[in-house]
Amino acid sequence: MMNFDGLDPGMGDYPPALHASLDPGMEQSLDPRLDPSLLQSVELDPAGLPVPVQGSDSVHLLEGMYSELHSVVSEGGVPVCASHFDLQEELLWIGNHRGHATSFFGPTMGRYSSFQVHASDDIRQIHSMESGVLFLSKSNLKCVTRGGLVMFDYLMEESADMHSLLLTDNTTALVGGLQNYVTQIDLNTVQETQKFSVEVPGVAIMRHSNRFFFCGHTSGKVSLRDLRSFTLEQEFDAYSGSLSDFDVHGNLLVTCGFSSRMSGQACERFLMVYDLRMMRAISPLQVHVDPLFLRFIPTYTSRLAIISQTGQCQFCEPTGLANLADVFHVNTVGQLMSFDVSSSKQALAFGDSGGCVHLWSDSAEASFNSYSREPEFALPCMVDTLPHLDWNHDLLPLSLIPVPLSSPEQLLSDWASAYILPQPRHAPPVDPEILRTMKTVGFIGYAPNPRNRLRNQVPYKTKEAENEYDSYNQVPESPIGREEEPHLYMVPKKYRKVTIKYSKLGLEDFDFKHYNKTLFAGLEPHIPNAYCNCMIQVLYFLEPIRCLVQNHLCQKEFCLACELGFLFHMLDLSRGDPCQASNFLRAFRTIPEASALGLILADSDEQTGKVNLGRLIQSWNRFILTHLHQETQEQEGPQAYRGVSNSAFGSSGESVIGRLFGCEVENSSTCRCGKETVRSSLTLLFTMHYPDLSTADKIIKEYDFSEILKRSICLEQNTQAWCENCEKYQPTVQTRNIRCLPDVLVINCEVNSTKEAEFWEAQAQYAFKNAMKKEEMEPPKPREPNPPEWEELCTAEGLSLYTSVEELRHVWIPLSLKMTMNKNKELEVTSWNEGEELSSSEEAQGAVVYDLVVTVPHVLDPRTGGNLVAHIKVGETYHQRKEGVTHQQWYLFNDFLIEPIDKCEAAQFDLSWKVPAILYYTKRNCHSKYDLRIKNPIEASVLLAEASLARKQRKSHATFIPLMLSEMPQAGDLVGLDAEFVTLNQEEAELRSDGTKSTIKPSQMSVARITCVRGQGPNEGVPFIDDYISTQEQVVDYLTQYSGIKPGDLDAKISSKHLTTLKSTYLKLRFLIDVGVKFVGHGLQKDFRVINLLVLKDQVIDTVYLFHMPRKRMISLRFLAWYFLDLKIQSETHDSTEDARTALQLYRKYLMLSSKGSRPEEFRKVLKGLYEKGRKIDWKVPDCEGAENQNSPKNTAVFPSVMGM
Repeated sequence: MMNFDGLDPGMGDYPPALHASLDPGMEQSLDPRLDPSLLQSVELDPAGLPVPVQGSDSVHLLEGMYSELHSVVSEGGVPVCASHFDLQEELLWIGNHRGHATSFFGPTMGRYSSFQVHASDDIRQIHSMESGVLFLSKSNLKCVTRGGLVMFDYLMEESADMHSLLLTDNTTALVGGLQNYVTQIDLNTVQETQKFSVEVPGVAIMRHSNRFFFCGHTSGKVSLRDLRSFTLEQEFDAYSGSLSDFDVHGNLLVTCGFSSRMSGQACERFLMVYDLRMMRAISPLQVHVDPLFLRFIPTYTSRLAIISQTGQCQFCEPTGLANLADVFHVNTVGQLMSFDVSSSKQALAFGDSGGCVHLWSDSAEASFNSYSREPEFALPCMVDTLPHLDWNHDLLPLSLIPVPLSSPEQLLSDWASAYILPQPRHAPPVDPEILRTMKTVGFIGYAPNPRNRLRNQVPYKTKEAENEYDSYNQVPESPIGREEEPHLYMVPKKYRKVTIKYSKLGLEDFDFKHYNKTLFAGLEPHIPNAYCNCMIQVLYFLEPIRCLVQNHLCQKEFCLACELGFLFHMLDLSRGDPCQASNFLRAFRTIPEASALGLILADSDEQTGKVNLGRLIQSWNRFILTHLHQETQEQEGPQAYRGVSNSAFGSSGESVIGRLFGCEVENSSTCRCGKETVRSSLTLLFTMHYPDLSTADKIIKEYDFSEILKRSICLEQNTQAWCENCEKYQPTVQTRNIRCLPDVLVINCEVNSTKEAEFWEAQAQYAFKNAMKKEEMEPPKPREPNPPEWEELCTAEGLSLYTSVEELRHVWIPLSLKMTMNKNKELEVTSWNEGEELSSSEEAQGAVVYDLVVTVPHVLDPRTGGNLVAHIKVGETYHQRKEGVTHQQWYLFNDFLIEPIDKCEAAQFDLSWKVPAILYYTKRNCHSKYDLRIKNPIEASVLLAEASLARKQRKSHATFIPLMLSEMPQAGDLVGLDAEFVTLNQEEAELRSDGTKSTIKPSQMSVARITCVRGQGPNEGVPFIDDYISTQEQVVDYLTQYSGIKPGDLDAKISSKHLTTLKSTYLKLRFLIDVGVKFVGHGLQKDFRVINLLVLKDQVIDTVYLFHMPRKRMISLRFLAWYFLDLKIQSETHDSTEDARTALQLYRKYLMLSSKGSRPEEFRKVLKGLYEKGRKIDWKVPDCEGAENQNSPKNTAVFPSVMGM
């Protein structure tokens, strides 16, 4: 925890004779790592050896002055290197040099628990939480319950030397040490979430306030870092030697340490004091002891406690003069090693090198915390006594009386030892339904009760019954699964349909990180028509398309290219959190062609699995490529947005989609009369055509995939067609030939029937047999050794560096193809080895290698109706942006579940549950000819005045003043925001058997009004955006009581409001986000979610969290406005302008309370007063004038200590 460089060398020495009076065998328990030669120079005062343990009856303390209350021995001769007052219970925790932890209860210092934390390393810091206690050792962070049960044990790098631990909130911890980084750990998932780089030699002490993280370095410096990004904001060079300790309170930072001298390092008796308002040093404080520890003890004043290693303690004011009369001495055994102050400031704890703990207090009945919960004590052991024997009872069994055996005859029950060996009865196997649905947290598994056994009873079965049990004849829990037997359920867990479980908090407590441990963003599946999520991910991971749509912007209200650009921008910004394609799917539902093709599903069809999703996604694939090709062809004229220049991709009439996917095709039709008709066209994808399987022998011949692909591209078929020469329909031969090769080859597999599935399965079996024969014929090749870190990584991820023959089972498609247009303009297709490159002669002949980058299978699952997933080979540029590494990797995308997979798994199709739908092959190095730069097309002109869609809207009815060019927002400007919503679909829920409510599908909301008000300047509080959003979808509930939206407000024919499209307002908000403004509002998380915007946390100031205490309820805007601002809002309905303006005023009030308060405790008192007032009046704002004036905090001085500000 602390840096002890430069201290007395005898500080770590504890001689064997020190505790001879405690235990004669204690000498053997000394730490073997200590150098015995160091003990020769230590002189001990024999009078100081006994450790007085005072009883509570003999303690007489002077009120307000600290005196010794108790001293106890933790473990004789072992230094106490860490001490900590529990923040939840009346416990004092200590950790010693041998990794042992002990807790003492209350001011009487009775032992509560004692256990080993680490086998050998010392405990360096202790922190208490709601559920347990954190112990930090050299390279280990362990969380243990207060009774000693291990909750988790997090091991760090072997080279780590950790010294400091800091809890930033209930779920996040920062760990630092003598390395050049600080690690952030999520305590819920027990995983490293981020690693912040710091300067060498690292961080030995960490503190934090409501403004900064404070890091104390062994070089004598103290650095101030940002609370969100951990970036360096300020640095103080306190001492030339090293830093010993520091503390922060209010606007003061006080440090103690060592200075470099000619003979080494010397302890400085000058404490450096820094004013955090001006960020500079003020007059240093000279003390009369050699400071090792220091702590603020703010009771009536901001007192400092300065502790020396010899046990001297001095109290003084940080801005005053130290008085020699304020020095007292702690009777330590050896040197002081640790020190802590209770949260109530009533108790001090000292730990010394002799293994003793000294408790000092200012009162005999001291409490460690202001509000402590009762600890759990072990129940006393209840030993059953022998029953009383009533000799008057006639039926009393005499066998209850133990009688010694006197007869020499052997008893019948005296069996031979061979027959009395213990044979434990084997537990019955766990129900497969439990194993299927089980989720593991640590080493504990959780699963719903299948309800096929009596509660709390597990019957033992005979062999016959066990055989019956093993045959899976039990009834599954779900009615969907009763049609099939569970042992036929072959779909792996990661391929199954994922669902979001909603709680009272909605999505806030759903653990998405359990399903996605990468930094790529998944997509949420609960939106109508979200079956296309996998194809959205496919388009996103094609770099030219990602850049194309983000550079595209047009005036069409419902443009899929624009909406994809907005969605891809969110996917770029997200760091592993899922996004939702609600706005894209909303625009998709308005396209007439999509409805005509049957691509828009009803909710009932999507849930019951009546639709063939494989066929549907192939139609969607054809539709989206064609539609994007049409939308991105026109980049000029009326299609361009206001003030937006052309895209960087191509000129007018030329589409990147056409260049990327387009292939010029020549279709020839020949009639029997000899008439030949040739037409040229552009095709964006090809459909697989399989040989006619209607043969009598029913034996499927062997084909190579490249052969079938060539037949499908250069298709020849006989059909009836109109012949102009014969003037009637005639049998014609239609042939198709291509004239060029596309950069991306898109293939719809068309495995829609049993015959096609059988053909595909038969070809996969042929390919596997050929691979087996090839493996047997070829001699085994020696494998080149790989770096051990590669092997460890692959083992952890479940991957393999080598391709075994077994992995080629169910594989027919090659990972690479070679395609050539020969001299006769005929196509040649052959399979190609993925790792090989073309020779120069092959390149001269125009040969091209295509690599498999995408496979989209249809997962057949009778229990859930099936789902669609995507295997995507993610390129180097995406890994560089997200993770800072350059490599390629295959991933499985299953809505919000993302997992790395092996390349063979991407090409495997077990037709019993995994049916191929779409394949993407890309030409090697084809991206180099595309401009992959992204220029943000949203310009400031989107904020200027625009016409309303409403016919009756007049300028006199305007509720906002648009921004002038001189008022354009800059980075860091405040903008008050509020939004109102209407309901499109009601929530779907079910009642469980125990009466609780379970949300199956949340209500679908749509934004109806968005208001932005100025946050600074002469027009502060004046709205510059107040848009009502026109909607073409049916509104189920206007929620007028909560939104203020009335029927007709969103209808362009009768509305008198400023009515706009969602896209227009969305562009305004996107421009504000891109500029870097900070949004102030109440409950903004839900607002941005419904608007479908991703805003970085640094740009959101949410008043619902500013005035919130941990583990307490969230407080409404109306109550906060009444309590702090004496405003009565939302009396009848909500008004977004009023709410946004109120949120801004609350933020100003928060800044005043938090900055003017001399200590953070003052603001905490304000919050306590807020919650106490809310509980008294049941969180309801008084209605009548008299009640309001009577209960208003401005009149009753609920927080008198702050009202003078």
